[in-house]
Amino acid sequence: MLKSGILNPQINALLSRFRHTNTLVIADRGFPFWPQLETIDIALTDDIPTVDHVLRAILPILQVGPIFMAEEFRTHNSDEILEKRFQLTGGNITWEPHIDFKRRIPAAIGLIRTADTTPYANIILESA
Repeated sequence: MLKSGILNPQINALLSRFRHTNTLVIADRGFPFWPQLETIDIALTDDIPTVDHVLRAILPILQVGPIFMAEEFRTHNSDEILEKRFQLTGGNITWEPHIDFKRRIPAAIGLIRTADTTPYANIILESA
């Protein structure tokens, strides 16, 4: 039995398949359903958990290269929220219009849906 780290078996299995140049989506609660993607829904109640909660759990154990987010995150959120995301990611974010961000989704190996209510909180991680 696991005593620490990520305890969710579906997330562990997904992360085990996250290999060189694969992408993984971590999405907010309003993100559209993508039938072709393995989706692990961990939403419980408003903001439990958030995208940042998931990032804090997985970033220390993954080899991550490029990180993609919608430009709209910067214009629809406070400086404090933006700074928290910068701290989590080391500021290694490629910003793009939301429409371009969504074009990346079908190529992902999976999607983790959170209960995040932060506008445009979605993020795509690419394995290094």
